[in-house]
Amino acid sequence: MVRVKVGILYSRIRKDEKLLLNELRERDHEVEKIDVRKQEFDVGEVPEEFSEVDVVVDRCLATSRSLYATKFLEAYGVPVINSHETAEICADKVKNSLALEEAGVPTPATKVAFTKETAMDAIESFGYPCVLKPVVGSWGRLMAKIDSPDAAEAILEHKATLGHYEHKVFYVQEFVEKPGRDIRVLAADGEPIAGMVRSSDHWITNAAKGAETDVFEPDDEARKLVAQASDAVGGGLLGIDLMETEDVSESHSEGSQTESGQRYTVHEVNHTVEFKALDGAVDTDVAATVVDWLETKAVDAADEGLEVTH
Repeated sequence: MVRVKVGILYSRIRKDEKLLLNELRERDHEVEKIDVRKQEFDVGEVPEEFSEVDVVVDRCLATSRSLYATKFLEAYGVPVINSHETAEICADKVKNSLALEEAGVPTPATKVAFTKETAMDAIESFGYPCVLKPVVGSWGRLMAKIDSPDAAEAILEHKATLGHYEHKVFYVQEFVEKPGRDIRVLAADGEPIAGMVRSSDHWITNAAKGAETDVFEPDDEARKLVAQASDAVGGGLLGIDLMETEDVSESHSEGSQTESGQRYTVHEVNHTVEFKALDGAVDTDVAATVVDWLETKAVDAADEGLEVTH
């Protein structure tokens, strides 16, 4: 086994980071813990913390920090997971949706508007219910299922009064009638590591919202879509979220389907993916499999001559 030095760029050490750190140390890899809140990034000089690492894993909680940090690391010539390009696409739901659509990955119908009036038109075109999401956000926060024109007007008015410009970008999506659950697949460069279903009586089925979890074994169609979605955003260590849209054994509509007759849509790809809930739901040792992949990435980077610029 090749011994590598891994930088963990973090905002807070959560269970996810602990799992990674424990696995790395058990394999006798050297670890550099780098608190992004205390780190300075110089436009001309490589900070000492990054000068000897073989690869940096971005685990920043804040999207803005993640985007700037990965940009600096790539400027320094430091291999970083995930890349700035991937982070930039995944961090913004508009860019995420455009990338999936361009790659031909089935994804929910989506419209974007910049005024309350055009957003209302978009909502009316979908009908009720439909979904309004923030363009940047995670854990199911600030999402709204809109059931009536009155609710739409109230939510749009509220968002329009909020200060940040992102709230003036109205991301409207069709409401997908899923069977009370959605699917999260953790994948490394498009290859599934493990998957889980997240079930809830609530329409939002995020584990962060208290959804129950259970193992999901990706079938051929799910594997295909996971690989396509990963490629669409640039690859890396990703959480791909899918929904089962209908059982086509009861329908003759055209479209991709699995052997069991189930169709999927990919609604999001996540770049700083959490996996503690997944680790608790599956038999796979998630952290160990991630570190297997990290070792390969570090060796590949060394073979390609990606060295830190001093």
